[in-house]
Amino acid sequence: KNDTSLPSTGFTLYLQSAEGDVFNHTHDEVYQDMTQPLSHYFIASSHNTYLLEDQIRGPSSKEGYVRVLLKGCRFLELDCWDGDDGEPVIYHGYTLTSKVLFRDVIEAIGRYAFKASPYPVFLSLENHCSVVQQRLLATHMVNILGDSLCNIPSTPDMQELPSPQRLRGKIIVKNKKLKRNVVEDDVSDEDEAAETEDVEVQERVKTSKEKLAKELSDLVNICEAVHFHSFQHSRENDMPYNMSSIKEGKANHLVEEQAADFIDHTKRQLVKIYPSGGRVDSSNIDPYLYWSVGCQIVALNYQTPCDQMDLNLGLFRQNGRCGYVLKPEALRDGQTRLDTSKNILGKYKKTLKIKVISGFQLPTPEGEGSGGSAVDPYVKVQVYGVPADCAEDGTEVVKNNGFHPVWNCDMSFPLTFPDLALVRFEVKEHDTMSDSETIGQFSLPVSSMQQGYRHVHLLSKDQEDLSPAALFIHVSLQ
Repeated sequence: KNDTSLPSTGFTLYLQSAEGDVFNHTHDEVYQDMTQPLSHYFIASSHNTYLLEDQIRGPSSKEGYVRVLLKGCRFLELDCWDGDDGEPVIYHGYTLTSKVLFRDVIEAIGRYAFKASPYPVFLSLENHCSVVQQRLLATHMVNILGDSLCNIPSTPDMQELPSPQRLRGKIIVKNKKLKRNVVEDDVSDEDEAAETEDVEVQERVKTSKEKLAKELSDLVNICEAVHFHSFQHSRENDMPYNMSSIKEGKANHLVEEQAADFIDHTKRQLVKIYPSGGRVDSSNIDPYLYWSVGCQIVALNYQTPCDQMDLNLGLFRQNGRCGYVLKPEALRDGQTRLDTSKNILGKYKKTLKIKVISGFQLPTPEGEGSGGSAVDPYVKVQVYGVPADCAEDGTEVVKNNGFHPVWNCDMSFPLTFPDLALVRFEVKEHDTMSDSETIGQFSLPVSSMQQGYRHVHLLSKDQEDLSPAALFIHVSLQ
C-alpha cells in the first residue's frame, strides 16, 4: 500500500504525454525577446499567398490568406492588377489562374491577421495597377484596415527598425515609395509576379510599366522596396527601412561567394528570398540555405506540402507559433563577423546523439487505418542548418510491423552551429518497386528538443496529427 513506484502502464502514459514529448512545450508560448529590431528575426513568409494550387491554372482565393494567417504566417503577397470593372484584382499575371477582388482579400486579412499571433503582418504588394486603381488599393486598405496600418515614419536618422513588440497589432505595407517631393514615379522593376522563363511574358511586363500613385506611396513607411545592387552599395546608400527582394538563383550565388557580407547585411535590413519563375508547380526552395545567412523572409508556397514546408513549420513551431523567431546571437550581433558557408569551430560546437528505439501504431502511407502489420517501416533522420551541419542517417527496414517496430539504432550528428540546427524525423514505408512513401514526419529546432527518453508524435505531410502514431527515441546534446 505504501509502494510509490510507478507501474509500467503509468510510466508509458507519462512518456506519451506532453511531459515526455521531444518538443519542449514551454516553447508553445512566446518565450523569446520580442523587443529587438525586426531585422533580428526570422519571419514566417508566404509566396503567391492567393494561390491554392499551381501557378498556371489554379484558383486564386482569399482562403489562401486565411489559411496561412491561421498557421502563424506574417508575410503575405498580393499581386495586384487592374480589374475589368474598375476594381483591382489579385491573380498570377499573364496566366490562367482565377482572379479575386483586392477588396475581398483585404477584408479577410483584416479579420484574420491577428487570430494566431499579435505580431505585425506584412502586405507585400506586387503592383501592376494603373494610377487610378492604385488609388483604390490605398482607399481599401485605409477604409478596411484603419488604425491597424503601421504609421511609424521612416526618417533619415533611423538607426534600426522597430521591434515586433512595438508593432503588435500593426499591418505593414511593403511597396516602392516615391522620393520626397515627387508626385508620381515608375512602379518598382522588382516584378516578382512576372518572374518567368517565358521571354514573351517578360517582354509584355517590361512594356507595361505604370506610375506609382502618391496615395499608395504614403502608406509605405518602414518597409520600402529597393533594388539590390550589391552589399557595398547597400552599406553606402540604404537605410534600415529599405528592403530588397532577391531571386533564388542570385541568392544562391551570394550565399556561396559572400556569406559573411550577407550576414552583416541582414543584421540591419530585411531581405526577401523568392523562388524562380520556373517553379510553375509551386515547388519550394530550401529555406535553410538562406536562414543560414540571416535572411528573415524566405517566401514559401504554403499550399505545397513538402520537405521544405515541414522545415518551415518546424522552425516556427517554437516561440508560440507567433511567426517570429529570434535569430541566433551570432547572426544579429554587430560585433561578430561570421561566415556560415565555412566550418564554424570553437564555442558553438556540440554533438547531437539520437537513438531511434521503436515506433508505435504506424499507419499506412495513405493514412488508411493505423497500427497495421502490412507496412515495412524505416526512419530517416535529417539535420538542417549551416552547410557544415547538414547530414542524414537512417535505420534498417522492419518487415511487416507497423504496430511496434523496434530499431535500436544509434545516430550521431556533429554540429558546428547548433543554435540554427533543426531535426526532421521521417518514417517511410519501404517499397522495392517504387519510391518509398512517407508514413509520418515531425520537424523541430535542436534548441526546442528535450533530452532523455522522448516520444516524437508524428504528423502527416499535410501537418495533420497522426496520434497515436509515434517514435520512441533517446536524445542527448553534448
